Amino acid sequence: MISALDSFSFANIIQRMLNYTPDNIHPASVNLETLAERLKVLAEPKRLLIFNLLMDGVQCNCELGDALDMAPNLISHHLSKLREVGLVDVERDAIDSRWVYYSVNRAALDELNAAFGAFFDPKRIQPRRLTCGPQAVVCAPDLSASGK
Repeated sequence: MISALDSFSFANIIQRMLNYTPDNIHPASVNLETLAERLKVLAEPKRLLIFNLLMDGVQCNCELGDALDMAPNLISHHLSKLREVGLVDVERDAIDSRWVYYSVNRAALDELNAAFGAFFDPKRIQPRRLTCGPQAVVCAPDLSASGK
């Protein structure tokens, strides 16, 4: 017997949950691979701290270094990982190109908000279906009537 779960792969189940939308909201579908890569990058505590600081606004490497008490080369390494997955944008100073400014990629942030907003939407929680346990409504044949 094939259950409902057997007909979907784990990725399909997660994809369906992330693409859940209430009737009145229709965000774009979520790319699971992109989301997973972004979450892996943000799972590193120093990168999450850097991203959090960038949520306060545009910053240069030295400003991040002062706030985090980290070496500039280490900050650059973490910023490059954040840039690879599209979470952070970079801009060189127009007057002196040695200065580099980092900011949160707003489109990527919107995608994360849409994905998690849909995934953690309390409207998804449905009342318990009585399909098992003592309160279950089971349509099993009555074995006592058949003489067995």
